[in-house]
Amino acid sequence: MRLAIGSDHRGFRLKQTLMQHLAAAGHVVADFGCYDENAVDFTDIAIPLSQAVAGGEEDLGFLICSNGVGMTVCANKIKGIRAALCHDTFAARRARQHTNANVLCLGAWCIGEGVARDVVHAFLAGEFEGGRHSRRLEKLEALEAHWGEPTDPAARKDA
Repeated sequence: MRLAIGSDHRGFRLKQTLMQHLAAAGHVVADFGCYDENAVDFTDIAIPLSQAVAGGEEDLGFLICSNGVGMTVCANKIKGIRAALCHDTFAARRARQHTNANVLCLGAWCIGEGVARDVVHAFLAGEFEGGRHSRRLEKLEALEAHWGEPTDPAARKDA
């Protein structure tokens, strides 16, 4: 599987560990940065990684920061991304099964390396179940189609 991984400076060490683990499991892993522990903005990592996943260049993505929240919020701004912040295996598996999540976000300061590896494996093992969940994703896609439209009536061209 083609996997994208990225972190900010606070998630760098966990990213390095997970990259090695995923590569050892036979995955092709693309590193979207950061490349050391110098401070970076999470947006500079989350945006290109999410665009690569949404564009089909990568199958799934993993984003890591101190608590995972910033990466999750940012990734979910990219059309086609369903990013899930998960710190346990149940949530990670369900994220794939019920919402067809394509980016897993982790908080390096929230979980240890062993739990992070287990969460990543649960995410990878989960498969979208379809059925009633497809209907819900269609509603999300319809909502996404309207993102970016002005909400201020005065800003609309036809106003």
